[in-house]
Amino acid sequence: MSSKLCIITGVGPGTGTALVRRFAENYRVAMITRDSERLEALCEAVPRTSAYPCNVADAEAFAQTLATIERDLGHASVVVHNAVGGGIKDILSLEPRVLERNFKINTMALLQLIQTCAPAMIDQDGGAILATGNTAAYRGRGGFSPFAPTKAAQRILLESAARELGPQGVHACYVAIDAVIDVPWTREWYEGKPDDFFCQPADIAQECYHLAHQPRSAWTFDTVIRPFGETW
Repeated sequence: MSSKLCIITGVGPGTGTALVRRFAENYRVAMITRDSERLEALCEAVPRTSAYPCNVADAEAFAQTLATIERDLGHASVVVHNAVGGGIKDILSLEPRVLERNFKINTMALLQLIQTCAPAMIDQDGGAILATGNTAAYRGRGGFSPFAPTKAAQRILLESAARELGPQGVHACYVAIDAVIDVPWTREWYEGKPDDFFCQPADIAQECYHLAHQPRSAWTFDTVIRPFGETW
């Protein structure tokens, strides 16, 4: 079993937890999210995981957390930025502070991860940095103004990183999830929908794991995940 380290932000009850479980099969995993109780429960349930409660929107606290992880566990070989700031609001009612908060979570936290973790990956001649998103990264639909601009910025930031870091051995990849993810609240919201309407968190995690381990001769930057029946 590998002694390499994977850092995962946004460890919620769906995709985040699934990512932890999948990567922990072969990595030590540093988990970052605001909910310390969830992290403690995962530490008990999933071997080789460590909890680092933090709000990634707080740049200073996030920097301290990343420094602590490096001190405790060493340098990361894989980073998955799954933390997300979202919301739906018409543009005339959108409060600037909401957009600013989402930008800090979606884009600025990704920048911190890249600047903190990529140098060691370059020195190690390899590593992967992934960010999960959705189709808001490609289009601005009505009502999506609180977060679509920040997801678009996130994707473009990572594309710039991919172009710069790729030749240095670091694979950067954007994973857009064009789907309703199967978590308890979406089951309530879409009551009556069949199982195959939903995208399974474990399947998303498996694809992220695959992307993080692509051979250098065939790297992907843009990946869009959707169930077979999704309209697009």
